[in-house]
Amino acid sequence: MNRQKPRNELLADVAEMYYVHGENQSEIAKQIGVTRSMISRMLAEARDLGIVQIHIERPVRFDDDLGKSLERQFNLNKANVLIEYPNQELRTQLGLAGANLVLRYLQSNQVLGIPWGTTVSAVVSALQAEHPISMTVVQLVGALGAKNKDYDGHALVNKLVAAFGGEGYYLNAPFFSKDEKTAKVLLSDKGIRQTLQKAEECDLALLGVGSIIKSHSSFYNAGYIDEIDFNMLVSDGAVGDVCGLHFDIDGTPKGLEFEKRTVNIGRKRLKKIERRIGIAGGKGKTEAILGAIRAGYINELITNRATARALLEYS
Repeated sequence: MNRQKPRNELLADVAEMYYVHGENQSEIAKQIGVTRSMISRMLAEARDLGIVQIHIERPVRFDDDLGKSLERQFNLNKANVLIEYPNQELRTQLGLAGANLVLRYLQSNQVLGIPWGTTVSAVVSALQAEHPISMTVVQLVGALGAKNKDYDGHALVNKLVAAFGGEGYYLNAPFFSKDEKTAKVLLSDKGIRQTLQKAEECDLALLGVGSIIKSHSSFYNAGYIDEIDFNMLVSDGAVGDVCGLHFDIDGTPKGLEFEKRTVNIGRKRLKKIERRIGIAGGKGKTEAILGAIRAGYINELITNRATARALLEYS
């Protein structure tokens, strides 16, 4: 082998021989013309430089007993309780679990509705199509803003359409307006009306559950609503939201003045969707998930064991 190659290229060759072709370090050392210990150091250097990136994907496992308990307690159609790994980010694990389950449901010519959000984004990022499904993807909530483009609804619709094929329907409007009048003008737009009408045809919706705790609120932490609007929701008794539709722990609608300034699917349309899959877990989400279930916004749940136990204890 040519040792005059650039260092990084030589490191890549060694790494490929070891990790891809399964050659041992002694065999590689003979081909390269160096010692075995040198090969070991080169492999370590390749990892340090990012030439080798190791990805470990643990199997997704579910606690069926806890899932059945949630179904009985809250009259859910289905509850999938993830057995989480302690050393991995929970959102990423929920994303893998959500992708694993959603792939079982998706079929050609179905209509899938999605809002925006970090957990929904984790599911979308984990979804990998083995073959085109040619489905329709509908954005259920207006845009958060340019600085949140990675998990904004428009971007998530684009990702799904690119991965699975089919067609996307978009809400080309901001989620939250300065006043009710502006929101009404936006909702009267032909394109927005067409998207919301298409939302009524959704076979399933993948839904995040937002929390009205500052440290867990996407609205607030993204700087999309100010302190006054946030405190209005808190003082009204809201504990969480689905698609920007707020509720208290009993599922009673809250933040109705706030809601008048939003562009989203709306309560009636949301509840018409047959399969409404809520995906949420972690600290600060228990009351929000409980309220979302009681409000009827979700009828299936994907969560983790710690949150499932907290829900059962809370109720």
